[in-house]
Amino acid sequence: MTTPPEAQAAAERELCGLVNGLAARIADHVRKRAVPLGLTAAQATALREMTGPMTMRELAERMSCEPSNATFVVDKLEKRGLVERRPHPTDRRARHLVLTPEGTGVRARLLELLAEDSPLAGLGPGGQRALQELLEKTVARPR
Repeated sequence: MTTPPEAQAAAERELCGLVNGLAARIADHVRKRAVPLGLTAAQATALREMTGPMTMRELAERMSCEPSNATFVVDKLEKRGLVERRPHPTDRRARHLVLTPEGTGVRARLLELLAEDSPLAGLGPGGQRALQELLEKTVARPR
């Protein structure tokens, strides 16, 4: 049995509203948690995503932005002494972004702050995994 187009449109509209609302709550949460550390939301996002050495392109993909935007953010983090650009170990054309010891400390504090009252905390670990699986299915689906 297929869903009538009007009902399908209404369901998608509601789901899109919920996803957008969650994204806005997460963005607001990141912004508020970044302030005590003297970071912008974009800088906090970059630090959160820096789980190890990576190229600017990799960071931009994780941040869901253009490499030029990631470069601007990293420039600011580098000026603060939180990130360094180092030669890439296997690609002489690329640079690796690496957290400095101070950057590692700020990132650890940021992660603690982001864990406080997270918009996703109410789901619990199982609910978060289930939501992640559902979102991955929709994002990975061919267009």
